[in-house]
Amino acid sequence: MLTVHVIGMGPGNPELLTEKARRALAEATILVGDVRLLDEALCRGKRLVSTFKAAEIRDIAAAADGEKDCLAVLVSGDVGFFSLAKGIADFPDCRIIRHPGISSLVYFAALIGTAWEDAFVISRHGRQTPLTAAVMTHEKVFCLTGGDNSVRALCAELCAAGLENVQVAVGENLSYDNEKITRTAAADIREKDFSSLAVMMIFNDNASLPVRPVHGWEDELFHRGRVPMTKQEVRALAISKLQPQVTDIIYDIGAGTGSCSVELAFQAPLGRVYAFELKAEALSSVQQNKERFGAENLHLIAGNATETMDGIERPDCAFIGGTKGEIALILDKLYGKNPSCRIVITAITLETVAAVTEYYKDKPSCVLNTVQLFAARDRKVGAYTLMEGQNPVYVMSAAVREADHGA
Repeated sequence: MLTVHVIGMGPGNPELLTEKARRALAEATILVGDVRLLDEALCRGKRLVSTFKAAEIRDIAAAADGEKDCLAVLVSGDVGFFSLAKGIADFPDCRIIRHPGISSLVYFAALIGTAWEDAFVISRHGRQTPLTAAVMTHEKVFCLTGGDNSVRALCAELCAAGLENVQVAVGENLSYDNEKITRTAAADIREKDFSSLAVMMIFNDNASLPVRPVHGWEDELFHRGRVPMTKQEVRALAISKLQPQVTDIIYDIGAGTGSCSVELAFQAPLGRVYAFELKAEALSSVQQNKERFGAENLHLIAGNATETMDGIERPDCAFIGGTKGEIALILDKLYGKNPSCRIVITAITLETVAAVTEYYKDKPSCVLNTVQLFAARDRKVGAYTLMEGQNPVYVMSAAVREADHGA
């Protein structure tokens, strides 16, 4: 059986390796990792492969000789901190041993003399985690940077949100000879360039705890055009049934105008909302409403949800407003990604209600509740006021039974 050592290399300087990690490196015959981590002193006499793709590393492990070879996969920082290591878990016929390293958070916090256990941690390295909402609601935020999300770009983002006076500590090239620390206000950084190997610690003395806003906003607030929209009364009830948390990952399937998507983005300021929509006109409406309200944690996904959700992160809950007759397939995919996903479905046809009811007959681990909502709005006719009824809507909510949460 092939031994695979997954080694946390810390910020990058080999001097920070643990002794156990050094012994594992000495044992290895094949070293795999990003070129930055393949230090010459560690690599003598070994086969080197520069890659950070889990699929390629799996192929290397499969081709190795389990009797003669030993594979070491070098990952930056710590194996449990936004690490490639999580993709190396189920290689067949391999014994995988993880060696923790010093994460950039731990190293940088020590460098600037601050504790890190009270820091809210986010990554913008290949991700779009909301930054401004995190800074508004936490006194201390640690942020990984990368790619288009440079220190300069992220500080410009903070300034655009009125956070130009928050204090930012930037660490460049941590652990290397050209290591550098910069401390100043966000406004002073937005025009400066920094190394691509940089992290940020952001301090906001005026942070306030997240407060979930009132939901069920006025319909007139949203751009609509000719796209169907979930009305205010239905939206308010549906969001109440969904019970979004501030850090939730939320799917809005059949987003329409995006009225639910936008409201859910504000209900989960530290999470993310993915709005799935097929029609071009509807996608345009969602984009306009996203921009109108500045919902930076709302992401549009064009196309059929059954075909596009596979590559999206695991949802905590999902609102389904349109299914194109594929409700069973959509639900199967949602539960395949998260068996405990909270789901709310709105329906106006008896056929959809019947399909949902039939689906949950075969899912005894879930509780399905249905509310039929009749709403009427006032309308002026001369000197009189009439009540004009809206189409009745079924709001169906499904949740896993308490006893089955740990299954």
